[in-house]
Amino acid sequence: MTLIRREHRGDAVAIRDVTAAAFRAAEHSAPPVEPGGPPGEVNLIDRLREDEGWIPELSLVAETAGRVVGHVVGSRAFVGGVPAIGLGPLSVEPELQRSGIGAALMHAVLGAADALGEPLVGLLGDPAYYGRFGFAPAVAFGVESPDPAWGDYFQVRALTTYRGHSGLFRYAAPFDVV
Repeated sequence: MTLIRREHRGDAVAIRDVTAAAFRAAEHSAPPVEPGGPPGEVNLIDRLREDEGWIPELSLVAETAGRVVGHVVGSRAFVGGVPAIGLGPLSVEPELQRSGIGAALMHAVLGAADALGEPLVGLLGDPAYYGRFGFAPAVAFGVESPDPAWGDYFQVRALTTYRGHSGLFRYAAPFDVV
């Protein structure tokens, strides 16, 4: 059985390990900060924890038999001047990918963001995967990608309080150094 819960203070090392393993095996990942180091997503999570954009209620782990096997994080972002959520990274141990853990983490973080009254969630990822969770190309919502080269890979999902907010999407500051 897998439990989805908020990250605890003692989970940081396990989250680093899961994220490193997941993104080493990923087709696309951020380059290491230092040569031979872990994928850039590991350092991104560490920097997010120290940033004002960190939202503890949106840092969730998947735990199986007392072991962290997955993680997702949502942090403060903005569309124009309206608060939104920047989602990611999403990580699952490679041997457990395609077992439903990533989907469970996605449903949990989206539900938590909606319960917090957030209007919109943005992410960079594969449209074929994230479309299952209601994400669509950001341009369809009038939301501009932080990088136009991302095209349809930059996607958004409207939540309950969304009221047509549009404009440039800005992630939390640590995303600028990935």
